[in-house]
Amino acid sequence: MNTEAAPFIRLRNVAKTFTRDGAEFQALSDASFDIRAGEFVCLVGPSGCGKSTLLRILAGLLPANAGSTVSIGSPADPFRPGRDVGIAFQQPLLLKWRRVLENVMLPAEILGLPMRETRERARDLLNLVGLSQAERKYPYELSGGMQQRVAIARSLVHDPKLVLMDEPFGALDALTRERMNVELLRIWEKSGKTIVLVTHGIGEAVFLGQRVVVLTAGPARMAADIPIELPPQRTLELKTSEAFGAYSRRIYGLLGMS
Repeated sequence: MNTEAAPFIRLRNVAKTFTRDGAEFQALSDASFDIRAGEFVCLVGPSGCGKSTLLRILAGLLPANAGSTVSIGSPADPFRPGRDVGIAFQQPLLLKWRRVLENVMLPAEILGLPMRETRERARDLLNLVGLSQAERKYPYELSGGMQQRVAIARSLVHDPKLVLMDEPFGALDALTRERMNVELLRIWEKSGKTIVLVTHGIGEAVFLGQRVVVLTAGPARMAADIPIELPPQRTLELKTSEAFGAYSRRIYGLLGMS
């Protein structure tokens, strides 16, 4: 990644307020940071701090009440939120009556993309996530981690410029979650996609992210944008290092948990 290149997405003073039962509730306040093409950015913070709200604003699903979200792109290849965003949620949300390959192809079907090319790409992605032998299986035949890998492949099938992940491993057991962290880094490196991931896990954010954006509660606000200067090739052993611990302690401190 070229850190000197123009940002892919630029957020400036983004805020979001909801009205509930006649009262206003501020979900997000003054978020300002850049996302560069090919970067892996993690959003971390307590429940209710605005992480998922910010993800929905990036996806074009919610308008901001204040500030600006600018998708830079290029005149020849503009960024289109509906077409150029892939999303993976906490639950895989696979259609139980469709086989794995058909589940992966679903976004391309909705967008009306050519099915022959889509099928080839879906098979390539299943190979990328290590499930090339599972394309004819149904979701119930897969473990939770395998289902989430199908969901990640599905989020990539229409070749989006931006992939948004909302606690994609939150429902997995601790050991599977750690293995999936390593797997996701491998997929990111192979695909070259821009990824923004929401997590409650501070260690997960430090392990995965090139940058960690910290959001705090009460009221929701952006507290810091921290570059993570750890080796690009990361293994679980890295979590025992002093540098990893220092980043984690800094984030804990920003969240008032030290």
